[in-house]
Amino acid sequence: MFNVYLPSLKRAIGTIALLLVAGLASVTLAQTAEHSQPDLPAPTCNNINVPQGNTVAFRTYARGVQIYRWDGDSWEFVAPRADLFAISKFRPIVVGIHHGGPIWESSTGSKVLGFRVASCTPNPTAIPWLLLKGASTKSPGIFHGVTYIQRVNTVGGLAPATPGTFVDEIAEVPYTTEYYFYRAEN
Repeated sequence: MFNVYLPSLKRAIGTIALLLVAGLASVTLAQTAEHSQPDLPAPTCNNINVPQGNTVAFRTYARGVQIYRWDGDSWEFVAPRADLFAISKFRPIVVGIHHGGPIWESSTGSKVLGFRVASCTPNPTAIPWLLLKGASTKSPGIFHGVTYIQRVNTVGGLAPATPGTFVDEIAEVPYTTEYYFYRAEN
C-alpha cells in the first residue's frame, strides 16, 4: 500500500528541497536592504551624510583584513580584503567581496569602484567611518548605478601599533564593518 505513495512522496520531498535551496540561493544583496540610513553619531560624523536625492539600495556586512606594509618608518595602508555578507533567516551568506581600489564585487560579477569623499572617527580603536562616491560600475547587476557608499560601525583594522621588523613586512589586521550602498532617486 505504501509502495504506491513512495515515489510521489520522494518527488514531493525533492521538490520541497529544490525550492528551499533555490530560495536560499536567491537571497540577493537587494534583499539585505533596510531602506533607512545608518545612525551616525552627531556632530562627529555629520560630514559622511549622503547628499539629498540618494536612497539606501542595500546593505552588506563585511569581515576581512586591512593590509599594511612596513616601509622602514611606518605602516602604509595597502588594501582591504573582505567577504561581503547578506543575512538570511538561516545564516550569513557570502554575496561578494571587497578589495583594493576600493572595489566591491558581487558574486554575480557586478562591480563598483569608490573614491573617498569624507571620514570620521567615532571610535579611536577602529578604522574610520567613510563616505565614498560610487565612481564607476561594471556589468549589470546589484552594483549598477551605485552613487554612494558608507562604511560604518567599524571594529578593528587599525595599523599595528608596533614597528615592523623588516622593510616590506606585511601585516593583515582583522576588521568588520557595515557597508550601505545608495542609488539616485528616480
